[in-house]
Amino acid sequence: MSTLPPPADERIVIENAAIATVDAADNEYTRGHVVIAGNRIESVGEGPAPQWLQGVVRRINAEGHLVTPGLVNTHHHFYQWITRGLAQDNILFDWLVALYPTWARIDDKLVHAAAQGSAAALLKSGCTTASDHHYVFPQGGGDILGAEIEAVAELGMRFTALRGSMDRSKKDGGLPPDHAVEKTEDILIASEAAVDRYHDASFDSMLQIAIAPCSPFSVSTELMREAAVLARRKGVRLHTHGSETAEEEQFCKELFGMGPTDYFESTGWLGEDVWMAHCVHMNDSDIAKFAETGTGVAHCPSSNARLAAGIARVPDMLRAGVPVGLGVDGTASNESGELGTELRNALLINRLHGYPDALTGRKALRLGTMGGARVLGRQNEIGSIEVGKLADLALWKVDGIMHSSIADPVAALTLGALPPLALLLVNGRPVVENGNLTTVNEDRIAKAAADAARELAARA
Repeated sequence: MSTLPPPADERIVIENAAIATVDAADNEYTRGHVVIAGNRIESVGEGPAPQWLQGVVRRINAEGHLVTPGLVNTHHHFYQWITRGLAQDNILFDWLVALYPTWARIDDKLVHAAAQGSAAALLKSGCTTASDHHYVFPQGGGDILGAEIEAVAELGMRFTALRGSMDRSKKDGGLPPDHAVEKTEDILIASEAAVDRYHDASFDSMLQIAIAPCSPFSVSTELMREAAVLARRKGVRLHTHGSETAEEEQFCKELFGMGPTDYFESTGWLGEDVWMAHCVHMNDSDIAKFAETGTGVAHCPSSNARLAAGIARVPDMLRAGVPVGLGVDGTASNESGELGTELRNALLINRLHGYPDALTGRKALRLGTMGGARVLGRQNEIGSIEVGKLADLALWKVDGIMHSSIADPVAALTLGALPPLALLLVNGRPVVENGNLTTVNEDRIAKAAADAARELAARA
């Protein structure tokens, strides 16, 4: 599918809908309209759209529906779509040890199938922009990063591909097997090449690159430091896992003589161009450092629960001013693969802190939209419904049997079952209609993923 936007003189009109703009003032409209011209939002407000509009190619009566910004996924591992349902009852370190030997046998063909499965699940749950952290590059695996970029482009999703890496194997005190890691120098060369080949910094970019060594327990200090230098020289963002488990904190103290946040600070890994996945085990000092430096967090509530990692202090982070977005994480630790359901899971899990307004429905929606946009550095382009922003929008049906008696449309989305997705626009183009992909045949994706899962299992 072409990623070019439709002509600017072509307009799509959505009207008679409830609208949650998630703008700075949290404006909402009970029966409003959105006008899309090309790939930009041209108008949003209460009441019907202006009748004088020219070039309207589609007019949607969205009565009984809620319009929100498209959701933004800030952390994922697409390749894990073909290793779901394994190591079901393990904590993180044991889970990784169990799965690394299998993951070390992937190649570009298998990654393409897995990436399409993961991206399809995200789209069908209302996600328009995703970042994917891929860090396993076995020798002889082919062009793995290129394969997933191609897979996502075919589906029409806005994408940040994270060129991940591992260079600390078991022989160096890390967790990955020796054959699953790369040499530090090779990683830096490949990371710079990925930026040069793929990164598009333009306003309506469909593809960006970030540099993303995997984690403190799978990456050398040299790589952490040099990756930060490289990313800043190239003008791209940085991402890694941080403070996910108590075991990781103990690992960092034993190996580096300090906790994860202090270690990140010592290697140049705090700043507005950095975001960390998970951040479950953060003390007051850690949160203060993230807030002071503008370091972002990808909150992955379902994966944290699946791996018994704990409950991140998201309400405290938000009060301190830490940028926080939502993440699915890899589907080997969150088998649903949906971002839409993370809105409800984030809301409910964070209320386990012990007070009912720890996270409201509207705050959860903000995490999944503007929060994620800010974490990815794209808050001026996506994440809210505002004139001039990109037309990445979700239209949710909230008048069916599962939602018609819920008084508040936003509560229908954030407290109820995930509503049916009537329409998903990315860059002004429909990529989901009535719950189905418009770009690639879903049965073909399902079969390719099943075949890839069987092939990888046989290799392992």
